[in-house]
Amino acid sequence: MALERLTWEEIQEKYPNQWVGLVDVEWKKSGPPNVVSAIVKYTDKTGDELILIRMSGEDDMHYYYTTPKNTIDNGCIVD
Repeated sequence: MALERLTWEEIQEKYPNQWVGLVDVEWKKSGPPNVVSAIVKYTDKTGDELILIRMSGEDDMHYYYTTPKNTIDNGCIVD
């Protein structure tokens, strides 16, 4: 199965209210660091599992919890 690039809005719609692990992230060019698009690599992990993957250096992955107007990345709320 090929992994597809999705916009942040598409990610939220496809994977609502759950932790996702993102790779190959395209960041917003100005303002707070927000995801424009990314490839969703993990959808079946808890936040703790994604933290351990990130800390291990096994994967250059960013983890977020999808919610309608907020994202949680490394314990920070971006609005």
